Amino acid sequence: MYNNPYLPNYNVGFNQQNMYDRIDSQISQLQQMKEQIKNNPISQPNQQPSINQTFQLAPNGANGIKYVNSIEDVNKETVFVDTPFFSKDLSVLWIKNASGDIKAYELNEIIQKDEKDLQIEFLTARLSQLEGMIRNEQSNSNANAEQVTTSSTTSDEPVGEPIKESKSTGVSRVSTSKKK
Repeated sequence: MYNNPYLPNYNVGFNQQNMYDRIDSQISQLQQMKEQIKNNPISQPNQQPSINQTFQLAPNGANGIKYVNSIEDVNKETVFVDTPFFSKDLSVLWIKNASGDIKAYELNEIIQKDEKDLQIEFLTARLSQLEGMIRNEQSNSNANAEQVTTSSTTSDEPVGEPIKESKSTGVSRVSTSKKK
């Protein structure tokens, strides 16, 4: 049976015929699809796609920070959670909670200081303290008021008043010696 020379030719012919039938059926399917596409837009030319719209009833956490001009703008806003409101120049912060209570805070910039800035600040404070001690000491002594200065420069002049020598005009000493 396998040695029959006519069998392979029969199989080849049968396979080719089978292939032709499949190709023809696919061509007919494609033509049907082509006709459906041509007929669909003509029969319904005004069909619009459906529009789905969703509404958000509660805010999400994405809009946490709001910028306002004044506290009146903060009062107008409705909030459901604690919400920070900043002034346009970032100098004032208002926090409004769900019940409508508002707390106000003043914002100041924090400037980072390095080691040298800290040392300058310490020495300036120490200098002010020492100047205050000098002023207190001078008010308790017989210091000349004209020599008190507010600058930190030193003076070589003495701090106290010089001692003045004065002769009394009413009393004179007369030596009384008796001659014998």
